[in-house]
This record gives sequence, structure tokens and C-alpha cells, in this order.
Amino acid sequence: MQNTDRSSTQRRKSRGALSNAAGRFDLLRENVDDGWQQELPDASITTEIRSELARSLISYNRSPDLPFDRSINPYRGCEHGCIYCFARPSHAYLGLSPGLDFETRLIARSNAAEVLRKELSARSYKVATLAIGTNTDPYQPCERDHQLMRRCLEVLQAFNHPVAIVTKGAMIERDIDILADMATRGLVRVGVSVTTLDADLSRRMEPRVPAPARRLATIRRLSEAGIPVRIMTSPLVPGLTDHELEALLAAGQEAGADAASWIMLRLPREVSELWQDWLQEHEPDRAAKVMARLREMHGGRDYDPRWGHRMRGEGEYADMIARRFRLACKRLGLAERSPPLRTDLFAKPAQAGDQLSLFS
Repeated sequence: MQNTDRSSTQRRKSRGALSNAAGRFDLLRENVDDGWQQELPDASITTEIRSELARSLISYNRSPDLPFDRSINPYRGCEHGCIYCFARPSHAYLGLSPGLDFETRLIARSNAAEVLRKELSARSYKVATLAIGTNTDPYQPCERDHQLMRRCLEVLQAFNHPVAIVTKGAMIERDIDILADMATRGLVRVGVSVTTLDADLSRRMEPRVPAPARRLATIRRLSEAGIPVRIMTSPLVPGLTDHELEALLAAGQEAGADAASWIMLRLPREVSELWQDWLQEHEPDRAAKVMARLREMHGGRDYDPRWGHRMRGEGEYADMIARRFRLACKRLGLAERSPPLRTDLFAKPAQAGDQLSLFS
């Protein structure tokens, strides 16, 4: 991956990626000298958000690795800037870089709620749990102004549609009124990802994510509102955060989580080089160890995308982590699998223009 734009350290403050290399579908990007040779003053990289009218919203998958077959993403890109994010390569399909573009040039799908309502109302639609936050975080900072996630939740609430949410954002607390109501009917569960208890490491690795203690407070607030919450120790980074596994699970359980999960660090496509650049700048003494462990679990490669393998790797180290996880969950009373959400309550609400019964 050729590095075509490396911003200064000052400009990259509060950002995850060190570079903004061209994506796979933007092969002609390059810096061009326009002859002016003027020196521009440094300024932090601002976040740009443009609106997109979605033609469809629900994406379907057939992956045996995933416990759901459908998901939605109100936003493309994610301002949280987690350097390890496996979704970064998706920005290349937009002609944007999986590097800094992914966390600074975002797309808000402004009609998401309206399209979701239309798709759920289709006569052919068959209900099953809908996942949100599996690609980009629906509670990233721009949600404060755009409120796309809340509007989508209002649609799901009206349809009595089951939903599983994954987030690192404390902004989910804003929607406790909707989530608590849905929880009383067995229609929602939430996973909160906490990668480390080390606030300094978290700030460097996931620069615009709430601090670890704040995410644990979110677990507590959701749990106290009767919303089932899973502590997600994902991704687990060998040689960097793996020693925290038991402490993370204990902290989540103490905050009120009733279930837990883990996924090993994944480095698909451009993420590998972005991650290794970050390691060399932020954790140079551990870089070799981290990458050696990852390659050990992926047959000598940075990443192996095979189904049944990509989430956790294989070999002695991967097996050891799995055993530690199972033992800690058993000791703490954390479930590894959550009960299925209800689908029998799904119903299409009356809408303007519907023909009413003469006898209603």
C-alpha cells in the first residue's frame, strides 16, 4: 500500500491512522505540485460529513462466523478512529482511503429511517434479529447532530423488531428510553466493546472513543435500566492487551454485564499496514512480538480470511486464550451465548393512507 499522504504529527492529533494512502479503487491518487510552493500552516484535520440518500439499507450475509444474517449501517466511515478497525477497507469502495479518510470523511445516510421503514413494510420481509454497529459505530460523535440511529430505533420499536447493537459510544445512553421499552418485550440486546482498561493505550489506539471507565459506566447504566448487555473484549491484541482478558471480563461483570465475547485482532487488506505503522510509532518495543503472535495464528500471514478461522485464529496461543476466556466466564457467571430475541411480536404498524376497518 503506497503511502501518498503522510500528515504531520500535529495535524494527526486525535486521529488513529498515520497515513492516508490510496484505496484499492483509487489507484491514480497522488500528490501533484501545482507550482505555487506555498507553505500552509498546520491545522488539525477536521471531520467532513456529507449526506447520502440510501436506496436500500438492510444488508444480508451468509457468513457462518456471524450470529445474524442482516445488518444496517446509518453511517459510512467512523470518527472513533480505532486504528485496528476491520471495517476500514470498506472506504476503498467509495474511492476514499481506509486511512485518515475513513475517520475524517464520513457519510451520513440521511434517509436511513425512511428506507428501513419501507423495507420492513415489504410484503416479502421475514423477521429476524437485525444487527447494528457491526461495521461502523452507530453512536460515533456525528450521531449527536444527525440522530440517524435514534430515528432507526424508533422504526424498530414501532415494528416490534428485534435488534442487536454493538457500540463503544456512551451516546447510547441517550436512547435508554427506547431500548428499555424494547427490552421489556425481549427485543434488544447491546454489546459494549472494551479493549483495554489502560486509558493511555486506549486514547492512542482508539482516539475518539470514550475512555474505558466511561464505557463501563455505560454498561452499568444500560444494565440498571433492564437492558441486557454483553462485555465484548474485542479485539484482543496479542502481546499488548491479552494480559487484561480476565480483568476486562471482571470489570464488565461488576458493571452489570450478563454475557461476554471475544475476537482476536483482525488485519484484513489495508488494515495490516495501517496497524503496523501505528505499532512502530506507538509501541515499537512490542511491535515484533505482536506481529509474530498474529502470524503464528494465521499460518505465517498477517491475516487469514477463512470462515471459521478469521475471528480467532488457530494454534496453541489461540487455544490458550479460548481456555482462559471460558474459565473466566464460568467463574464470573457470564454467559457466552445469549438467549434469542423474540420475533413473534413483529407487526407492521398502521401508516398514513392505510385503509381502516369499518368496524374498528
